[in-house]
Amino acid sequence: MSDYETDDNPGRIDIDAIWAYLSTDAYWGTWRTKEQIAAQLASAWRVVGVYHRETGAQVGFARAISDGVATAYLADVYVLAEARGHGLGKALVRAMIDEGPGAKFRWLLHTRDAHTLYESFGFAAPGPMVMERLGQP
Repeated sequence: MSDYETDDNPGRIDIDAIWAYLSTDAYWGTWRTKEQIAAQLASAWRVVGVYHRETGAQVGFARAISDGVATAYLADVYVLAEARGHGLGKALVRAMIDEGPGAKFRWLLHTRDAHTLYESFGFAAPGPMVMERLGQP
């Protein structure tokens, strides 16, 4: 992690880097246009990036949607394949949910993988209290 840093400054976010990943490698997001990604970034409650300290290149990202009071939704979490294995996923999720203004919030997310990562932050499969209406891409 010493070669990398997390930062929640929205001005530092590299939309081209995010678009490059989400449009090709993200099983959950390849259907979105670059304009839709830009709109989601503009309306996000919080964004956190992971950056290489020496080059400044963005190698990871997470976005949150929230009411700003009690509930938040974690979305678009990724670390580039070439930067994995350095604890960046943990650092990214920690920066977003434990070290930010939403540390006391109820957090939600959808994921097909990385369950162990999210479980280490207290996420668990929902019980019968949760209902969901799936959207259309």
